[in-house]
Amino acid sequence: MNLTRAEAIERTATLSVTSYDVTLDLTTSESTFASTTTVRFSAKEGSSSFIDAVTKTVHQVTLNGVELDPAEVSDGVRIQLPNLAAENELTVRADALFMNTGEGLHRFVDPADGEVYLYSQFEVPDSRRMFAVFEQPDQKANFTFHITAPSHWDVISNSPTPAPEAAGEVDGVKTSVWHFEPTLTMSSYITALIAGPYENVRGELTSSDGRIIPLGVFARKSLMEFMDAENVFELTRQGFEFFEKQFGTPYPFPKYDQLFVPEFNAGAMENAGAVTFLESYVFRSKVTDAMVERRAITILHELAHMWFGDLVTMRWWNDLWLNESFAEFMSTLAAAENTQYVDAWTTFSSLEKSWAYRQDQLSSTHPIKAEINDLEDVLVNFDGITYAKGASVLRQLVAWVGQEEFMAGVRAYFAKHAWSNTELPDLMVELEAASGRDLSTWTEKWLETAGVNTFKPVIDVADDGVITSFSIAQSAVEQHPTLRPHRAAIGFYDLSTDGADAGKLVRTHRVELDIDGALTEVPELVGMKRPALILLNDDDLAYAKIRLDEVSLATAKAHLQDFRDSLPRTLVSASAWDAARDGETPARDYVDFVLATIASESDSTVIMVLLRQLSTALHYYVAPAHQKTTAIAAADSLWTLAQNAAAGSDAQLQFVKAFAGHAQSAPQLDVVQALLDGEQQLDELALDTDMKWEFLISLAAGGRADASVIAAALALDNTQTGQLAAATAHAAIPTAEGKAATWESVVVRGEGANALQRAAIDGFTKVWDTALLEPYVAKYFGAIRELWEAKSYETASSMITGLYPSQLVSQATLDATDAFLDALSPDVPALRRLLVESRDTVVRALQAQAADA
Repeated sequence: MNLTRAEAIERTATLSVTSYDVTLDLTTSESTFASTTTVRFSAKEGSSSFIDAVTKTVHQVTLNGVELDPAEVSDGVRIQLPNLAAENELTVRADALFMNTGEGLHRFVDPADGEVYLYSQFEVPDSRRMFAVFEQPDQKANFTFHITAPSHWDVISNSPTPAPEAAGEVDGVKTSVWHFEPTLTMSSYITALIAGPYENVRGELTSSDGRIIPLGVFARKSLMEFMDAENVFELTRQGFEFFEKQFGTPYPFPKYDQLFVPEFNAGAMENAGAVTFLESYVFRSKVTDAMVERRAITILHELAHMWFGDLVTMRWWNDLWLNESFAEFMSTLAAAENTQYVDAWTTFSSLEKSWAYRQDQLSSTHPIKAEINDLEDVLVNFDGITYAKGASVLRQLVAWVGQEEFMAGVRAYFAKHAWSNTELPDLMVELEAASGRDLSTWTEKWLETAGVNTFKPVIDVADDGVITSFSIAQSAVEQHPTLRPHRAAIGFYDLSTDGADAGKLVRTHRVELDIDGALTEVPELVGMKRPALILLNDDDLAYAKIRLDEVSLATAKAHLQDFRDSLPRTLVSASAWDAARDGETPARDYVDFVLATIASESDSTVIMVLLRQLSTALHYYVAPAHQKTTAIAAADSLWTLAQNAAAGSDAQLQFVKAFAGHAQSAPQLDVVQALLDGEQQLDELALDTDMKWEFLISLAAGGRADASVIAAALALDNTQTGQLAAATAHAAIPTAEGKAATWESVVVRGEGANALQRAAIDGFTKVWDTALLEPYVAKYFGAIRELWEAKSYETASSMITGLYPSQLVSQATLDATDAFLDALSPDVPALRRLLVESRDTVVRALQAQAADA
């Protein structure tokens, strides 16, 4: 199933594809569909190559009119192509498999009404699961699709949907065929097919070149009533306006559909003109403002890909980082400058950057510009470096060269390379030309080395409070010692004494400068009065961890809630979290810090991230001797926060959910039960269906809800969401028999789609008594090599990371991991990386626990 970069280079040197004509019959069975592909391509005469085709059965292979024996040329993954002509026509007729792993052509049956829904997911290497294809991004072509499906379905692809033609009946069901127009030139991984009785809302907008662009928002029939299509359209129009202006290039495709699909593995996928999103973005119950903003950022991220990724595409997957980083950066910029989400950079700092810092401190960290030797390499590189660090570094680059200059370079890049494939130097040449800066050193230090730097202030202050010297010390860890050039700001903050900001921590002075080397002097701050708080990397321009001096730290602890603006407050909070994660400060101090300050936080995403970090500290970083008492006390504090929060507020919703997630004592579980029964109420807190499941999962994990209670709840909510919640609740039941049943279902029998397995794994690992998981350490290491070989990547990686015994923070866990790694052959580097990263979480937890002892 793998493809190496060397093979891809050799194939591109041998041949060049022109077009695909793909005929699919989706009515042949519930497990397979008929796939016939005709490919036209040029090649070196007399050469040989291969085409990718993951099939159940290959019935016919015809190359330039010559029938090839499928038994000889096909192995179910590749089809060998001998003795090629200068111009070639290949036809492959096969049966392909519907998938339930979120890869290839995924098939889902809606439990609410029994309807069947299909959608494709091809990135990285899975268009080959639907049709025969040269599966690499630099083999761009035009694709023509002909789809036979039930007549009552809607069929969506990259080209506008044509009027269907009657095709007869299959088992009493009328069928039709949809003949799509050829697509514009694109890579196979961004082609798409979505089919089923999806319902839709239609709209349109006018592109910058005057074209009318049809818009569509799609969801399953049973969910459409909850779809806020107008919000999606509003964000889409704002994104179009911003990106067309910034990129200097009109939207390149003929229409723009956005489809919310079931059992999706990722957040979304940038199929050209037919973007798919995970269904969690259809809100059937009240959700946090953070979730609504995340949907907005995702919508903008995928729209940015229409230019960067779809119109201009990486030549090979080693530039995946640029594809994703650019979309991540541009989506936040668009949100901050052209939507209601004016504080989007606070969200970025809190969510994306914390992800990047976490990933960059794993032993598996890698340069942003990673070496991608094969498809397995790229599959594990959809990580915090590729997305979040890359986007952070792009923001640093924009600060370095200037936003106008950066966008001028981007506009030149699109104008020069539209519809083609590029590599990183193609972009850097245009940015150098637009900015007048030599970016070679910047590229070397930022993109070709790994690790995160740390800034610390070095300050001398006279007795009268005047600064006599000010420097910034930059450091790096021993394993990744590079000190980088940064463009950053320093902010002075004091408590205001008058006006509307009285009592607030406000910025009184700011200086922006270049930081380079181990020590950077800042002479312009000498002679100034020392403020209450000095914030390095103010405005979060640089990618670096920061530390506060003692005076600033004391101010932060006393007045964190008094920051007028959300971003500096978030940066100070992040500094406290970094210190706890790094074992520099006790985890219980961080727990106290969060619980003492979170009530005053107004940004929903920041609250969400703080609660996640609180959970991590309680479960992993607090010393074992104090863990239970600290966790119970924290849950009590969360319940108090929920009771004191404004009625119906976002904070109230988040605090109640966090309380339910941490409730473990008998009195706490009594409160959860009373909330579920409606006997305990909070003003304006909606006891909706999803909230009931939150409470029921809490009770199941606490031993207060058995299988019969869960079954009764599922009978009232027999939907996809209900089934997933029920799977989590069942797996959370804290008995040896319950854990054994979940292990048998997920690992041994491999039952259910990926989404159902992930839900069960979430419940399996939700334990208050970790002794329940101890019998599964040996079972885990005894099973994972076979899982890796037998399952698809998405399935295997979810199991391997989700079931790793990270809750058992001990040397024994490390020893078991090391024993497995020592025996693991070097031919599975992706599996090794997943395990090494999981191991790192235990190493860090042990260090943090030692600091908290």
